[in-house]
Amino acid sequence: MDLKASGIIVEYNPFHNGHLHHAQQAKKMTEADIVIAVMSGNFLQRGEPAFVDKWTRASMALHNGIDIVVELPYAFATANAPTFARGAIQLLDAVQCSAFCFGSEDGAIEPFENSLLLLQQAGEEYEGMIKEAVGRGLSYPKALNEAYLAASDASAIEGPLADLSKPNNILGFHYLEAADAIGSRMKAVTIPRIVAQYHDDAVKGNRIASATGIRKSFFGSDTISSVTDFIPDTTRISLLDWQAESQLFGNWSSFYPQLRFTILREGPERLAMIADVTEGIENLLYRAAANNKSFDGFMTEVKSKRYTWTRIQRMLTHIFTGFTYEIRNKMPTPSYLRLLGMTSAGRLYLNEHKKRLKLPLISKAAAFSHPSLDFDIHAADMYALGIDNEDSRSRIGLDYETHPIIIS
Repeated sequence: MDLKASGIIVEYNPFHNGHLHHAQQAKKMTEADIVIAVMSGNFLQRGEPAFVDKWTRASMALHNGIDIVVELPYAFATANAPTFARGAIQLLDAVQCSAFCFGSEDGAIEPFENSLLLLQQAGEEYEGMIKEAVGRGLSYPKALNEAYLAASDASAIEGPLADLSKPNNILGFHYLEAADAIGSRMKAVTIPRIVAQYHDDAVKGNRIASATGIRKSFFGSDTISSVTDFIPDTTRISLLDWQAESQLFGNWSSFYPQLRFTILREGPERLAMIADVTEGIENLLYRAAANNKSFDGFMTEVKSKRYTWTRIQRMLTHIFTGFTYEIRNKMPTPSYLRLLGMTSAGRLYLNEHKKRLKLPLISKAAAFSHPSLDFDIHAADMYALGIDNEDSRSRIGLDYETHPIIIS
């Protein structure tokens, strides 16, 4: 038997009905035997603490059609889109997936293939347009889109191009770009997002809502019943269990007191050493922390046309965890496969493919040493500080205590 795996790249913040649809379609469209998810840990690509921790989210996935969950290391999970995609695609390739499947606004793979060809042909001219736009004060995402539109207008490529102003399309493009860069044999497949787009609010009566909309609905009511229409029953049970343990649900508002303390303690000079802190913004961050007791007030003071909400949040994530440029330079590429959980079918796949994996498979944190894994464990402990309260059991050290989840 030669089991075939389809790979997906996820955050599951939290796992909802749209994610279930994605997993089912990934398996169907690629004719795979199992689905492998590369999942972000406790801090996410938009620079946010996860709603619930990675172990809880991995369990949600394994009860809903995912067979193996591998952690995307912090250095990639909290990075910009190209770096996030590069790390995730390298892990899916290392675990021997035959295909990867992503959700997109376009819903067809041809526009992404055409866009990749377009920008490969544009080369240095495209990079120069981006640099010039950033120099005019545009945020990096807007500079990218402006350069892309200019390259599209000048292109002789026939056929549709991807709309790279859309968040899922942007990630999808970078997935294809990353796979091409390493010469991966994985087939790229995309499915259209259905009903709800990335930033849409949850709409009563629908069965599908974005994770953003689900979190917004929850924090607006603080009741899990407000989001049960949009999530599988196993997710509902997991969230209720989390709540029963008196854990806080992760967001910046609850993490802000500790973040503010860290900013004020470190001061501008040491903040400038933190990854992604550039161009003197450390002085603004320090002033805003001194002036504001709330996270919303802090962000209102810091946000500008040059710095997007997401870019600022990534800086704050790195400040909170202590992720410096020096630390990041020690982990330029994924170096291991951190197993968070598997089903019985996933275990069969790993047993069959273990000699073909391109990176070491790590099931016990204490049995492997690497700067990236060390920082993942540290980040998990920092997350635990943010969600713990006096009524809950401490989750510090959980990564050393927890074995991969196994679902029969």
